[in-house]
Amino acid sequence: MKKRIVTAIVAAGLMSAVAHAGAATPKQQAGGSKAILLQGFHWHSAGYTRPDWYNTLTDRVDDVAALGITHVWFPPPSDSSAKEGYLPRQLNSLMSAYGSPAELTGVVAALKNRGIQSVADIVVNHRVGTNGWSDFTNPTWTTHAVVNGDECNCGLGSADTGDGFNAGRDLDHTNVAQTQNGIITWLNGPIKQAGFTGLRFDYVKGFNASYAGKYANAFAPDFCVGELWGDFNPNDMNAHRQAIMNWIDGTGSSCGAFDFTTKAILNDALANGNYWRLKDSAGKPQGAIGWWPAMSVTFVDNHDTGPAESCGTGQNHWPVPCGSVMQGYAYVLSHPGIPTVFYPHVYDWNLRAPIAALINARKAAGVHSTSAVTIHQATQGLYAATVTGTSRQLAMKIGPNSWSPGSGWTLQASGNNYAVWMK
Repeated sequence: MKKRIVTAIVAAGLMSAVAHAGAATPKQQAGGSKAILLQGFHWHSAGYTRPDWYNTLTDRVDDVAALGITHVWFPPPSDSSAKEGYLPRQLNSLMSAYGSPAELTGVVAALKNRGIQSVADIVVNHRVGTNGWSDFTNPTWTTHAVVNGDECNCGLGSADTGDGFNAGRDLDHTNVAQTQNGIITWLNGPIKQAGFTGLRFDYVKGFNASYAGKYANAFAPDFCVGELWGDFNPNDMNAHRQAIMNWIDGTGSSCGAFDFTTKAILNDALANGNYWRLKDSAGKPQGAIGWWPAMSVTFVDNHDTGPAESCGTGQNHWPVPCGSVMQGYAYVLSHPGIPTVFYPHVYDWNLRAPIAALINARKAAGVHSTSAVTIHQATQGLYAATVTGTSRQLAMKIGPNSWSPGSGWTLQASGNNYAVWMK
């Protein structure tokens, strides 16, 4: 799907039914979704804070429901040689550094009882051996499942269909008998049996998008999102979001994607005052939400990009300035796309109350993934817009410069350099 098709068919908030007839689009990406995703972990969750993270989440179930969350993104659930879960070893074993299989199914069931769906972090670009580089067990695969040219010099499979990953054996996704069937059996076995209804695909630049689509279609998720984290050039933002469009299109509309373009622009705007970057030449939001909001999952920071329990901790690779986090939430929680809230911001940074106020405003106005946006200001030091929900309108501003929507609006939430009103 190229830019001209996306802007012509999807920008008004409609799915591209002509371009994707028959595609198995997840319910939450079909347009008009009121989902709000909580990333239910951070980089230090695996045995750092306490050795049973699933029980930590269980303790929070009632509060997560009260916050207005509809979906919780879990860390990788399978056995891994790295406790964070991103070097999967025995896929079919759901014993991890986050807790036991029973604890996992228990918290997923508790969330479901409160009407909250659970999303599994799916790491299938690569895998590590049980005792060595490539002795795959549970399920057992041979090195025919490893791409030719992998660092192990053991791969007997085809060439890699994406970027390499040197910390694990890159999997040959063209291999139907072992890789494809093994992943699909795992998804429809242990993952589905644990109660997961959604999928988050890790490191999707490592394999062709069509395989993510194939796996998603086999699982039939309620919600699906891929992590396409590419290089960002502020002088060519369209290329960045076009890559996201192309990946979504490559899945056959079977999976949405994180809006890393909006993340990049927010980083720059909140650090340097370049709020003008948030508006494109067509007057729409500059991120992926400006082209395909139904498929775009927005966020302020996640376990990779930002701090964990406090500013400066965790991986902290590409963070929003710590003092500007709430400006980021004022943007993503008032705008189209499916917004994400980061666990430590709510429960470790003492931001639950201001985040809850923004979520309440979004819900009260009926703002959804394809709500219309009118941008009033996008200048150095100020971004202001109104967003039309199903029942009411929200007006919002971020940045140090002053702005008011005028008479007839009621303030819903405000803080340092942000405000949200409703009418």
